[in-house]
Amino acid sequence: MIELNSTVAKVTQDIEERSRGTREDYLDLMARSRDMRPQRGQLSCGNLAHGFAACGDEDKSRIRLMESSNIGIVTSYNDMLSAHQPYAEYPEKIKSYVRAVGSTAQVAGGVPAMCDGVTQGQIGMELSLFSRDNIAQSTGIALSHHMFDGIVCLGICDKIVPGLIMGVLRFGHLPAVFIPAGPMPSGLPNAEKARVRQLFAEGKVGREDLLEAESASYHSAGTCTFYGTANTNQMVMEAMGLQLPGGSFVNPGTALREALTQEASELITRITAQGRDPRPLAEVIDARSFVNAIVALLASGGSTNHTIHLIAMARAAGLIVNWNDFAELSSVVPLLARVYPNGQADINHFHAAGGTGLLFRELLNAGMFHGDARTVWGNCFKDYTQEPYLDGKQLAWRSAAERSLDTDVLTTVETPFSPEGGLRLLKGNLGRAVIKVSAVKPEHRKVTAPAVVIDNQGALIEKFENGELERDCIVVVRFQGPKANGMPELHKLTPLLGSLQDKGFAVALVTDGRMSGASGKVPAAIHVTPEAAMGGPLARLKDGDILTLDALTGTLRCDHENLHERPMAIAPTGSEHGVGRELFSVFRQVVTTPEAGATVIFGEEF
Repeated sequence: MIELNSTVAKVTQDIEERSRGTREDYLDLMARSRDMRPQRGQLSCGNLAHGFAACGDEDKSRIRLMESSNIGIVTSYNDMLSAHQPYAEYPEKIKSYVRAVGSTAQVAGGVPAMCDGVTQGQIGMELSLFSRDNIAQSTGIALSHHMFDGIVCLGICDKIVPGLIMGVLRFGHLPAVFIPAGPMPSGLPNAEKARVRQLFAEGKVGREDLLEAESASYHSAGTCTFYGTANTNQMVMEAMGLQLPGGSFVNPGTALREALTQEASELITRITAQGRDPRPLAEVIDARSFVNAIVALLASGGSTNHTIHLIAMARAAGLIVNWNDFAELSSVVPLLARVYPNGQADINHFHAAGGTGLLFRELLNAGMFHGDARTVWGNCFKDYTQEPYLDGKQLAWRSAAERSLDTDVLTTVETPFSPEGGLRLLKGNLGRAVIKVSAVKPEHRKVTAPAVVIDNQGALIEKFENGELERDCIVVVRFQGPKANGMPELHKLTPLLGSLQDKGFAVALVTDGRMSGASGKVPAAIHVTPEAAMGGPLARLKDGDILTLDALTGTLRCDHENLHERPMAIAPTGSEHGVGRELFSVFRQVVTTPEAGATVIFGEEF
């Protein structure tokens, strides 16, 4: 038997101990909800008639009898987003698959699904993070009808999956399965895409060249192929045992993708209370599940957005996770994958090299995972080292690859790309922050330089174009936190700062905003807490202050001795109205800090 790593064991125990009261409250709520099952049996005749009025006669009969499972589908389908467009036909497919095994399914409701790629650099991005909690609420509304014995969630991208989980965890007396649709096939190589973006930022190519490169990168249905938040979501879902093993990165429209969708549809009927192997979500997901998710995130160099999302997701299950947990695990979890922006390969290359099955086996054998964690498929997480394949037209399973087919993309614990994970915690008199270093060269991981203080992304563009940044500097972009403007991602800064770094200047970024999974080669202290709009130290900085960002020692500080005595800058206005931002004013008023999940659902005192 493989011994669990002592740090992994300690972090798990720390989470369990600090969460003892809130976890007990959660499980008590789920137990009381479970006592009402089958819930549609509690409905009046009029209630129930409304619930199945639009169904066919066969489905009506099955729903009325209460003896078979009725599955609620929560979908994020829309046909503007490439990742969610394949979901158009999934509800009818799922209904047909569950009918074939004697059950029924209904679309319980839809949730919004916005795209950070479309809103990047636009004011609509200020709704992005808040959309996660809106999705959680929408999921709760969809499932509030007491009609369902199990849940299927259709969602892939950035805020959608975390929001869906936050919602379904409040219905943890029911089982839940997530069904992905897969990434688009590979397009323009990532190195070329990054090169054209930087050339455009430097004014060396025009918009037509940039659009051509972007269109060749994002070219068909499916998830974007770089390792941002969307694909990190899929990694996390597998690591938590809420999806079928090895199925996250199978391309849309393939026979294997179809077979996996059928298997997942049948699986949910087997794990309801009416099935052979009941697995309510509250009994599947616990502290071990979240530690496994963080380990997978670190080992793969995943999105920094999950230092916010996993915390909010955990709180929905009555568990309290914080940045110390991430930092402690990162000190022992090796980096085993290099997928853009941490390397040049895309997620399809990672999948072909051995994928999640090989990655998980390596980590299990090193004692980094809880192999006994419960899952929706198989006996426990140890079974997630298998991969699916087609034996003729039938779905079958086999042991994942024994060795990587491309060691530049996926490697072993014995020869890691780095002996530690890609995330670190920074602390100092500027607050607490997260930094992703997996794509940052060692020589760039410590920067001491004068501050350039700005309050929006546009100000940096102006300074760059005027040649004011041709020097060592640490750019501080403040008033970008959840309370100020919803905490948008700031990727418009990356090509500019990357260009300065390439010229030999020592540059870094400090912000209370987000950079997500596309964080790249420039060191960036992000999610600075407390944010400027909450009276954090960033509000007291001035141009020319000497700052130090040191990822080696975990330091983020200003050398001004009496920083706390300075007056605070006033937050700029302009984030209150337009593209629906006025609808979320109450969110900005009550949102928690990023380290508490940046959520409006669970307070800081949780």
